[in-house]
Amino acid sequence: MNDQQMNFREWLNKPIWTYIFLGIQTVVFAAMELFPNLNIPASAGMYGPYLVYMNEWWRLITPIFIHFGLMHFVMNSLILYFMGIQLEAIYGHWRFFLIYLLSGIMGNVASFAFNNTGILSGGASTSLFGLFGALFILGFHYKNDPALQQMVRHFLLFIAMTFIFGLMDTSVDVWGHVGGIVGGLVLGNILGLPRRNADYSVHQRILSTLVFVFLFIICVLLGLKKYGLLV
Repeated sequence: MNDQQMNFREWLNKPIWTYIFLGIQTVVFAAMELFPNLNIPASAGMYGPYLVYMNEWWRLITPIFIHFGLMHFVMNSLILYFMGIQLEAIYGHWRFFLIYLLSGIMGNVASFAFNNTGILSGGASTSLFGLFGALFILGFHYKNDPALQQMVRHFLLFIAMTFIFGLMDTSVDVWGHVGGIVGGLVLGNILGLPRRNADYSVHQRILSTLVFVFLFIICVLLGLKKYGLLV
């Protein structure tokens, strides 16, 4: 194997998607700070009226990369970095990519369904809670793995504190967090781990897929009903 092939393999072993997601939200935050006239949150945040009345369904994805204020951005970036490099190494690149984005979408559709009308929200926390959910399901499947159990315990207190503080702070999108963590739990069960397919039964995966699709559809229908598009 030549040096070029070795360098490519080393590059593939790095948390590529973690770095990419960090890069995207950094660029977006910098643009928000440097060019406030662009009003990026209003254009790309989770905002139900524009989603339903103007069919801007891409707002289920774009809010993942929008942050309100420096502290919001820094905290979510730190969590993404430290959790991302560990979970991307465990799940592999494409599974991590799907968990992160689809959990974020589930969090945003839950926000759409259950928050009051006219609320603008955004942040990577929908996807980050999805990573928490994916970590929990690993702890469930691998109860006899001491290293994995230690990792779960390491993040458990932090996750609980984050959720409790969110309940006390009315500006935090709690429904987005709930949707994200449920999405991560279900997606972790659907995707499994690389080269460990036998550890996840086919029935569990099929049931988890149905649960994810069902919850997504229910949230969309509830959101449409809330905005008067369904009777």
